Amino acid sequence: MQTPKPPAPVVIGQTASPALPRPAPARSWATGNARFSTIERPDLVAMVEAQIQDAILAGHLRPGERIVEADLARRMDISRAPVREAARRLESMGLLISRPRHGFAVRTISSREVDDLYQVRIDLELLGATLACQQATDAQLARLLPMVDHMAAQATRLAQSERVALDLGFHCYISEISGNGYLHRLFDNMQAEVRLFLSLSEASYEDPVYLAETHRPIAQALAARDAQTVRGALRYHLEVAQQHARACVEQAGLSQPPAAASPPPPRALADADAPARAGDTGNPSPWKPIR
Repeated sequence: MQTPKPPAPVVIGQTASPALPRPAPARSWATGNARFSTIERPDLVAMVEAQIQDAILAGHLRPGERIVEADLARRMDISRAPVREAARRLESMGLLISRPRHGFAVRTISSREVDDLYQVRIDLELLGATLACQQATDAQLARLLPMVDHMAAQATRLAQSERVALDLGFHCYISEISGNGYLHRLFDNMQAEVRLFLSLSEASYEDPVYLAETHRPIAQALAARDAQTVRGALRYHLEVAQQHARACVEQAGLSQPPAAASPPPPRALADADAPARAGDTGNPSPWKPIR
């Protein structure tokens, strides 16, 4: 039997022994199999879209008013590209329209469009409520009355846009618990326009608490799984809302775009974003820089 040879000694100051691990060769970007981690950053277009949508629903941008990309980009301290892409998204949602050689503008609303939307909305929501009576769980139906309680309790404390969001959330929830995913997607696709019409008509109700309470018969009928009663209560609720929206459009003349006006000079635009000075009045600018 041969005696095994002892390992070669390692002498300090000399090159490392071959028995020691050797560093892996460096890989180039071109040929290597490099791994990259995801860098999280905010969705810039979505942030612009949210600001423009809020400005429309709050009445800062009126029907027919132009969306000046360069102006908004300057106010938000961003490039024009995300403003343009956000405008395209809002056009697909029905809040903006595109005019050849004039860019985007807030859509105008006619009485016919109010009637068209509510005709579809009423039939869709009646079907959703009927299905909810049949397919929703007891726990799902039990959430509706607390939603109405919350709307009524907060009605005088919340801003109009927040009340509208709660109102729309109630109706959206009914479509969600209908058990029909396709119906819920259809209603979800209508939300931007429904919210626009609700924003127009919500202020016509003198008592916001009363408006919140008009949802209670719907919630009670759903909790009892009484499809016939819920259909009657929901139809009445939506037809009254349609009448209010139609009246607001006709009284405000929103079916016609406002008269064309020359854009303000650059100094006036800058002043609109400047901090309020002593004696100034008016609403603050809805635009915020995006970081």
